[in-house]
Amino acid sequence: MNKPWIRQRSEITGQTAAPKLERELVDFQWKLGMAVSSDSCRSLKYPYVSVLLKVADPSGQVKNKSFEMTIPQFQNFYRQFKEIAAVIETV
Repeated sequence: MNKPWIRQRSEITGQTAAPKLERELVDFQWKLGMAVSSDSCRSLKYPYVSVLLKVADPSGQVKNKSFEMTIPQFQNFYRQFKEIAAVIETV
């Protein structure tokens, strides 16, 4: 099992303080979609997850970041967040 990044960092550098965040997650939205066709392909039929992040930089300016993931990519993303939540609960 992979160790959390902070623990790996502290073992390498000897620092135990968490790194300073340069950006802050303001909002996280997602939706499930299904591509059925496109100009170049008549029958796609694959599900995907669209993600929209609203992120504030150090000055407070909020920017939107969006991306799409396949279902397996989203499932891996979800598992990683569950691991993060479990570590946070132990702190």
